[in-house]
Amino acid sequence: MKRTKIVATLGPASSSLAVIEKMVKAGMNVARINFSHGTHEEIADLINNVRAVNKSLNRNIAVLADLQGPKLRIGDVENGKVKLVKNKELLITTKKCISTNERLYISYTKFPKDVKKGEKILVDDGKLLLKVISTNKKDTVKAKVVQGGILSSKKGVNLPNTKVSLPSLSRKDIKDLDFAMKNKVDWVGLSFVRSANDIKELKKRILKYGGTKRVGIVAKIEKPEAVKDIDNIIAETNALMVARGDLGVEVKMQEVPTIQKMLVEKCLVASKPVIIATHMMESMITAINPTRAEVNDVANSVLDGADAVMLSAETSVGKHPSTVVETMSNIIEHVEETSYKYYRNAAIPNDVASDRYISNSLCYSASKIAGRTKSSAIITLTHSGYTALKIASYRPKTRIFVFTGNMEVIATLNLVWGVKAFYYNSEESTDHTIAELIAFLKENKYVKKNDFVVNISSIPLSEKGKSNMLKLSEVE
Repeated sequence: MKRTKIVATLGPASSSLAVIEKMVKAGMNVARINFSHGTHEEIADLINNVRAVNKSLNRNIAVLADLQGPKLRIGDVENGKVKLVKNKELLITTKKCISTNERLYISYTKFPKDVKKGEKILVDDGKLLLKVISTNKKDTVKAKVVQGGILSSKKGVNLPNTKVSLPSLSRKDIKDLDFAMKNKVDWVGLSFVRSANDIKELKKRILKYGGTKRVGIVAKIEKPEAVKDIDNIIAETNALMVARGDLGVEVKMQEVPTIQKMLVEKCLVASKPVIIATHMMESMITAINPTRAEVNDVANSVLDGADAVMLSAETSVGKHPSTVVETMSNIIEHVEETSYKYYRNAAIPNDVASDRYISNSLCYSASKIAGRTKSSAIITLTHSGYTALKIASYRPKTRIFVFTGNMEVIATLNLVWGVKAFYYNSEESTDHTIAELIAFLKENKYVKKNDFVVNISSIPLSEKGKSNMLKLSEVE
């Protein structure tokens, strides 16, 4: 049972029931669906296939709906591709046209108003670099090619020096969110987050759908503005994704590793899950084995303490979807068995006035007691999932087993480090419940006779309140 989870992107190469089942067996915990690609009909098929596999394998694989966000793009290019020549000048217009090496069409209408003289324009993940010479503030920008090359249709545009006035949710995103909510996804990824206000806006929209469905928000960190407002963003969101592709274009590439480590540390303190994404095992889109550098990248993300590592094109369009997942699982398991630093001092409870002080203290104590007694399991009952998140943030070597009567939380917790969740909805006495949960784990060979286990619960159980009880037991 690996602690670090795997998020794998579904796509044409991994859309069938058979392939998804292989990926789940290989170690996939969360199925990411990229709303930048595919119709709603195609995406519905993917969601239905994940749920069918969950049913057949008795799993709880979560579905992460990743919204496209305000991505800027060049339009269609003449003959499919053109060559931009270094030191040549060209025009960038918001008036729709076929792009050439002299005039490029950009889909963002406020582009001429937002950019200023001297600012950089990066195209195709930074492969091409332009610099603004002038703008008429209406519909046209004159730019110089600093780094040339081949440009093809629909390539992305990054503006690392520009304050972009786009809303956090485009019209497409709002339609996609409506579709995702109706299909009861577990997580929603918000792309190109700039500030905590973007998260607040998404929360308001999610609340409008009503019901009791718990949907977690994953704030994707890929803009320098987001890094500056990171504390407020973490306070508002449910999870972070370190989206290193666009982040590495928007900030200096040498800053990305230290930003990654900083974000993981902050999420540990805040008890919020964090995903490391992009270019993890890129060579396995075609190759049967990763490069040694890619193996090190995955291993270092695990050692940093990330909750999850993510596969993108490797599983969505790659040749070996389940093999990539299996390879990543093997790397994770080896690192966790040999080199992982457990028992981190994240978020030590010290705010006595907090309404969570008692439950936070119990989670901290449970982690320490479990380590000192070499317990085989930390067992917790939860309704909201909060206790599971808190215990996981201390990264105990002891396995974390979560029991809840809230079905909506079970799949959500599949993103959280070290947590395995089960459905349980009894409201009998605390002693009876503890005995029943231990018996269940023993029967399923997670614990054995004479093992120590740590239980956390709330008393009385029927109130489903905050955790206020801790018990150390020996398996009979």
